[in-house]
Amino acid sequence: MLTERRRWIAFWILCLGELMVVLDSTVVNVALPSIRKDLGFSEESLAWVVNGYMLTYGGCLLLGGRLGDLYGQRRVFVTGITGFTLASIGCGLSTTQSMLVTFRAVQGVAGALATAVGFALVVTLFSEPAQRAKAMGITGFVASGGGAVGVVLGGVITDALSWHWVFLVNVPIGIAVCALVLRLVDETSTAAAGRRLDVAGALVVTSALMLAVHTVVKANSAGWGSFATLGQLALSGLLVAVFIVIESRVSVPLVRLGLFRSRNLAVSNLVGVLWAGSMFAWFFMTALYLQQVLHYSALKVGLAFLPGNLVMMACSVSLSAKLVMRYGYRIPLGTGLAVAAVGLAWFARAPLDGSLAFDVLPPMVLLGLGGGIAFNPVLLAAMNDVDPEESGLASGAVNTSFMMGGALGLAVLASIAASASHGDSSPAGLLTGYHLAFAVGAALSVLAAVVGSLGLRERPADNADAELDRLSDDEALASC
Repeated sequence: MLTERRRWIAFWILCLGELMVVLDSTVVNVALPSIRKDLGFSEESLAWVVNGYMLTYGGCLLLGGRLGDLYGQRRVFVTGITGFTLASIGCGLSTTQSMLVTFRAVQGVAGALATAVGFALVVTLFSEPAQRAKAMGITGFVASGGGAVGVVLGGVITDALSWHWVFLVNVPIGIAVCALVLRLVDETSTAAAGRRLDVAGALVVTSALMLAVHTVVKANSAGWGSFATLGQLALSGLLVAVFIVIESRVSVPLVRLGLFRSRNLAVSNLVGVLWAGSMFAWFFMTALYLQQVLHYSALKVGLAFLPGNLVMMACSVSLSAKLVMRYGYRIPLGTGLAVAAVGLAWFARAPLDGSLAFDVLPPMVLLGLGGGIAFNPVLLAAMNDVDPEESGLASGAVNTSFMMGGALGLAVLASIAASASHGDSSPAGLLTGYHLAFAVGAALSVLAAVVGSLGLRERPADNADAELDRLSDDEALASC
């Protein structure tokens, strides 16, 4: 049995592994100009350095979660981190375009395996409601705020060393994470262990998700009403229908269809799609506003995100857990998303000559506050509503919702911004598009707040006050 100190050390090691994977989805963005110059990418082919990762990552999350339930969540997590580390070596040593894109795709598969079981491992580590709330809040910050941290690190590493080290820095971290997880985290033992994998279902649903991600990321260039986009979306939908038929007929399905009759899991997934789309308005549209309109450098953009991320971290670690234990899921979720919507609405009126003190920092802080409060209840609602033997699948489903919502949100918001600017690439023209994109992002956040507040079923209130009393700051510091 894990001691309290060992449990928290194990948790922070898991967070480090998750952070490494999350960072890699954005840290490479700052290095893209250097990669293009060094390896001779065209503008169109350069996108595959990002898209190759997104395709495999988004397509394999659900599969990774189920593999954790079947073969052990620690085993799948370590396999994912090992594969991610090896693929990082391949990316860092790449000398050709095809080599880099291939290893980025491998990174996506491995990263999906590790990320898909991450929430489930946290749930396994902490059985007490108050500690689980605190731990899930921190995990939510890693999943949501880590991307913005990657912008800062990408700029620093690329400027100080080279783009190769954006990937190579993962190697010592990955080795340490694997060694410590094997030492500190016990393997999960569930009722699902030993069952055979539904290979047909796995292939069909992974193909459906990868096709959906590919269609979304290419929709802006191909056109949302084009035959290619509509045809691929229809094919993706058909594959999902085939998957449902398969799952209804096999004796041991990849996904038990009744799982999504769990009200909180279904609502959390819907909130995840809407909230991720809203968050991408923050991360990407704000970065574009700061660079293209206010002419910030890449490093200054990253530093501008820092206050919001610090606020998000503080709320995730302490405040959010206490709010969930005191008020349940609905009030913190609705309040957090409403505060975030105010932050996005603030950006929706950002001027051409915006100042850091009034036009950037206040909405950043509001978004950090709202995000820090909101992620904890939506994650806890999803994970606490399923049986232990299906926690990996639930974790993979939540991650898939956030990833798909983010990809779809980014594509839609970028399309809205481009359409509203009417091809005017001047700062004033771009700002017109950004304003509309921010407004839509704020609306998505409000919609997510309404869905979550009305749809979630509250957690059982048993012993809530007793657990709340145990969650003191002194205990948190001592346990870490």
